[in-house]
Amino acid sequence: MFKKFVLITGALDFPIGLAVAVPAVLDPQPENFTALVTLGAFLCFAAAALIWSAQDLQTRAPIVVWQGLVRLIAVAGILYAVATGMAEMNQIAVGVFDGVVCAVYFVGCVKLTGVSPAQLLLGRTA
Repeated sequence: MFKKFVLITGALDFPIGLAVAVPAVLDPQPENFTALVTLGAFLCFAAAALIWSAQDLQTRAPIVVWQGLVRLIAVAGILYAVATGMAEMNQIAVGVFDGVVCAVYFVGCVKLTGVSPAQLLLGRTA
């Protein structure tokens, strides 16, 4: 079940990455072109890394935990942006989704490996 969750959430990063990058390429705007293309590329890389990691979660759990940490940072950014009026309230739904994914990644990897989150962040699985 956890493997499928990692696969599905990883696969979802591909279309999201493309949805971020492609419009920026088709209609370049100097103020956000670099940021959007880079973000889109990183999302596609994250998708590939998660799909690859799901094939051997016992060994590659640290990659999944790091992706969980990235999502946690995204949640903090969304909360800050909404609280300061830089983003619409509907962005909270994205934050909730990423927060749940982060929690599942952390709990799933810890249960699977028996290693603490701190150890996983240091790349240790045993």
